[in-house]
Amino acid sequence: MAGSGYDRFDRKEGIVCIFRWGFPGKNRRIFLRFLMKDIQSIRIEVKEGIYARRVLYMEIRGQGAVPLTRTDENLTPREIEQKAAELAYFLRVPIELK
Repeated sequence: MAGSGYDRFDRKEGIVCIFRWGFPGKNRRIFLRFLMKDIQSIRIEVKEGIYARRVLYMEIRGQGAVPLTRTDENLTPREIEQKAAELAYFLRVPIELK
């Protein structure tokens, strides 16, 4: 189960929870919880070439970027744009490209 987990967006409570399981080492769980109002943007990072990579991040005030997709997920440009658009619309934040 390497890298599995979930993202929970609770608009009513104004809270986002991100849980990841299966990282190497002693502490194999990551649990992040923050306020929706601290989300600054949804960022798409694209690296083209032989080892193309497209990753979706959430920029959090005071915490930096939190990856929402796996780096080995290999989403098409259309798929990652769709995910980013849906999430940005739901959260009412802008989309950034990098």
